[in-house]
Amino acid sequence: MPIVTLITDFGNKDYSVAAVKGALVSTVQNPQVIDISHQIEPYNVTQAAYVLKNAYKTFPKGSIHIVGVESEKTPENDHLAMFFDGHYFIGADNGIFSIIKGVFKADKIVTINIHDQSAVVFPVLDTFIKVAAHLSRSGTLEVIGKTTNQIRELVELRPVINPTGDQVVGSVIYVDNYGNVITNITRKLFNEIGKSRGFTIFARNVKFRKVFEAYSDAIDFNIPKGKRDEDGKKIALFNDADHLELAIYKSNPQSVGSAYSLFGLEYRDSVTVKFE
Repeated sequence: MPIVTLITDFGNKDYSVAAVKGALVSTVQNPQVIDISHQIEPYNVTQAAYVLKNAYKTFPKGSIHIVGVESEKTPENDHLAMFFDGHYFIGADNGIFSIIKGVFKADKIVTINIHDQSAVVFPVLDTFIKVAAHLSRSGTLEVIGKTTNQIRELVELRPVINPTGDQVVGSVIYVDNYGNVITNITRKLFNEIGKSRGFTIFARNVKFRKVFEAYSDAIDFNIPKGKRDEDGKKIALFNDADHLELAIYKSNPQSVGSAYSLFGLEYRDSVTVKFE
């Protein structure tokens, strides 16, 4: 039973996701189709890369990942299939594969060349599914494309360390479903630069002087619920992808607000860690 995952910017209002799933079960023999996300912001390649990069590793080796973000084929946007870290990835040459593999070398990348006219408007429904079906039958990449070493490089936003080594300036790279703000400052970088020193995290007009291990660690459960400081409690922690995250305890973007709305942080806004 081949595992095929989907990550797209299609949303769930239209028929696109259902059409892709219908084509998959009609073309691939007994597939297990798993949605990673269909709520990626339109054409936001870096957001898709962050989600997929942290999700694919939990799937079994040999899984096939279809990326339907900025997927239209143009003279500047070829279609690729990549085998990397034991997984197959199918999508457009828009920079997402360069982020997924990072500094590591892919086992093989091919430029897909099995297109027909229907792939022009909706390539995920046609070309990508044909490639997935071929791979699910243990087909080789060389049959559906030409080997290439040239793919579009999309450089991720990287934190900047000042010359004296006491400050890291990072950026917001993702806002999750709870409105929590994720930065590109990793636990590894934080510890390497911080060297166990005290610190203050600055995000616009908000400051943090402690990083928690879990959201609930910020709450003193020894205090009766009606008396403890809980609502609106601001939290800094490293998420399960080991990125510095700024959050509000039990936030809800639709009602009480979230770190995204209450801190006034947007994609690519700066977050600074000053070490003492």
